[in-house]
Amino acid sequence: MSRARKSGGRAWIKWICIVPIALVLAVQLYFLLQIWWWVDHNPGTTSFMREQQAVLRETNPNANIEQLWVPYDRISTNLKRAIIASEDSNFNEHDGVDWDALEKAYAKNSKKHKVVSGGSTITQQLAKNLFLSGSRSYLRKGQELVITYMLETLMDKERIFEIYLNVVEFGSGIYGAEAASRHYYNTSAAKLGAAQAARLAVLLPNPRFFDKHRDSPYLAKRSGVILRRMGSAELPD
Repeated sequence: MSRARKSGGRAWIKWICIVPIALVLAVQLYFLLQIWWWVDHNPGTTSFMREQQAVLRETNPNANIEQLWVPYDRISTNLKRAIIASEDSNFNEHDGVDWDALEKAYAKNSKKHKVVSGGSTITQQLAKNLFLSGSRSYLRKGQELVITYMLETLMDKERIFEIYLNVVEFGSGIYGAEAASRHYYNTSAAKLGAAQAARLAVLLPNPRFFDKHRDSPYLAKRSGVILRRMGSAELPD
């Protein structure tokens, strides 16, 4: 083989290695710049919202999601405490990932031989909602962790929680605290009572299912547990 042909072959191998790496880095840079923008600008639709709207429009071309942004101080403290008590009791302490919770979730899932507990923090859930999909894979989980640490690096806890409260899914096509409050209780997010807030928080692991099964015994039982825990839930400063 000629020296020129060998040189050309090595060049192709180099490009085959460089291009995927460059694409991955470009995607990470996009995520980083987007998060930096959201430090003081509110997001519009999220990846989860767009995905769900597409699903809804398969049966109803005119379907739209319901979401209305409200500032952090116009969301009931009851709901903030309920969600932290239900979803991430160590929210103020961890750096985005609660490794102890993940370990416990893994042990529980291994024992049951199926996924019964996620162990994801509020920041991880936000990372997934903003940019990713509901699919499960190690690659997607890895990307979720990268975005999680970006969020925790660029934003304070209160801003992370404010965005989460405004974009998290509470039912089929229902996103954010304000839309959820109106959908379930015909009131604003600012006026939610403690019992109402506890019930909304309990919807979060499986909101579309519980939207259709509001009389579930589990909802009633779990809401009582969260209601008792809310007083000790620590809000971000």
